[in-house]
Amino acid sequence: MWGRWVRPLLRSEGGGGRRVSSPCGRFSQALRRDFFTTTTKEGYDMRRVDITPLEQRKLTFDTHALVLDLEAHGFDKAQAETIVSALTTLSNVSLDTIYKEMVTQAQQEITVQQLMAHLDSIRKDMVILEKSEFANLRAENQKMKIELEQVKQQLINETSRIRADNKLDINLERSRVTDMFTDQEKKLMEATTEFTRNVSSTGIPQRHSKSSSRHSNKANIEIKIPKPEVLFQRLVTKLTLKLLL
Repeated sequence: MWGRWVRPLLRSEGGGGRRVSSPCGRFSQALRRDFFTTTTKEGYDMRRVDITPLEQRKLTFDTHALVLDLEAHGFDKAQAETIVSALTTLSNVSLDTIYKEMVTQAQQEITVQQLMAHLDSIRKDMVILEKSEFANLRAENQKMKIELEQVKQQLINETSRIRADNKLDINLERSRVTDMFTDQEKKLMEATTEFTRNVSSTGIPQRHSKSSSRHSNKANIEIKIPKPEVLFQRLVTKLTLKLLL
């Protein structure tokens, strides 16, 4: 059964009891060259994989027992060793392909730890950025609050100053109007006294004096002297219009 497809490919290598330890000959090189034509695609964050050397690998079958089994089925020693060498080459090529496509559990754990450390670093950066942004916003709000308090205090001071100035002006105008009214009263009294003295010195009869006093009273009545309240009201109106304009 084995001779149909193995014998045409085998080459006699002479007698001798050498052990099969590694692939050799043109047959094994052809197999290795055919299997290494496959290329692997580069993936995300591709890292170099440490492949176990050939001399340190453990085969999944007993090569000596397989050689003895082949000899028992009619193969000579050289043919049996060549067949086992081909199987060993196929096994090594398959293992190489698996090693290049996959990683060990230790390497996977290392990669996971690296990714977790990277994520923790990103999370810390986000927390720091968030805190800095909040700190900046808090500082801006505090600055605006201080500026508003300053503006408010300035408005209060300006309002108080204007109110005090207006109150002082009103008091001054009130005093001036009162003094003016007092002067008018004084002048009126002096005029009345002077008129009475003139009437007494000229000797005008009592009847004429009464009529003249009546005429003087009428003249006094006709003289319109504004009262202090009216003058004060006019002053307040003028100041109000001045503030509004």
